[in-house]
Amino acid sequence: MDLNQIWQDIVANIQGFDFWGLIAFVSGILAVVFLIKENIWTWPFGILYTVISLFVFYEYRLYGDLLLHIFFLVLNIYGWVHWIKGKDKKDDELPVTRLRLKPALTYLAITGVFLYFFAQFLMQLPVWFEGIDAPSLPYWDSATSTLSVTAMWLTARKRIDNWYYWFAIDVLATGIYFYKELYFYSILYLIYIVMAIAGYLAWKKSLKLNQT
Repeated sequence: MDLNQIWQDIVANIQGFDFWGLIAFVSGILAVVFLIKENIWTWPFGILYTVISLFVFYEYRLYGDLLLHIFFLVLNIYGWVHWIKGKDKKDDELPVTRLRLKPALTYLAITGVFLYFFAQFLMQLPVWFEGIDAPSLPYWDSATSTLSVTAMWLTARKRIDNWYYWFAIDVLATGIYFYKELYFYSILYLIYIVMAIAGYLAWKKSLKLNQT
């Protein structure tokens, strides 16, 4: 591990921020902060971050993440609407809930199946479309993508189980970006790991209050 190289990469990413890059960075952090707080503003910031991120993943040939963020755009809009319309009462927030064991295992199994087939799909992209390079780390890319779709759906439904998925995603993404020598993003997702833990603890407290 070359610490000097890592530091230079971080500095280069920060210095290389253009206006939209800075907006993406700030909006991504704010989206998670507002999510932890169960604040509706998580969705507009999430939409802004998603749109800008589409271009980054295309450049680095992370096609799974690219397609993932198209789903993210749809799910961000859905979550925004559901959190507003799903309130129990006019002045109450949509409550935090937890999946029962059988649905939780079903979600996990379906995610695992899609993980395999999505990886196969990614590896076929260069065959189907001329000019597209071979995907980088297709199975790992597929893992973060499929897990993220499940996590995003559970987030939109305000299930506390979403934080289990986000934690796993952040751990995987930290390793993937470090391997790809995208050290800035690796450290960013390391921060997301801490935020995922904080989010789970905050939602767990909210869940207990709802149950009482």
